[in-house]
Amino acid sequence: MAEVTNTVGRRKAAVARIFLTPGNGAIKINGKDYKEYFTVPQFQKVAVQALDKLGVLANFDINANVQGGGFKGQAEAVRMGIARALVKVNPEDRTALKKEGFLKRDSRVVERKKPGRPGARKRFQFSKR
Repeated sequence: MAEVTNTVGRRKAAVARIFLTPGNGAIKINGKDYKEYFTVPQFQKVAVQALDKLGVLANFDINANVQGGGFKGQAEAVRMGIARALVKVNPEDRTALKKEGFLKRDSRVVERKKPGRPGARKRFQFSKR
């Protein structure tokens, strides 16, 4: 059986588990083709950015399990997981992927709503009288 490389990518509330195997470029996310899963072309492009950067889109089969968050966060989590898997396969690719920022965990998340307020920072309208 072919060597399977597995990694995890995270963004916002989304978590992507990536299973990378040598193959012919099939990318499945939660059992569907990635173009069927991410219907917005922008998210399709984001998901495979790391593969495009290295020019190895047709060299690997990718099976991803994604949960949590929305489609944007999931696409970016998939990108990070794929980048990490590619570095595991070939450590020399690390500098190219790091330069693009694909290996950096973007930790920005939505701030929680505070009690007695309409949102995280928003205040109710002040009335003097």
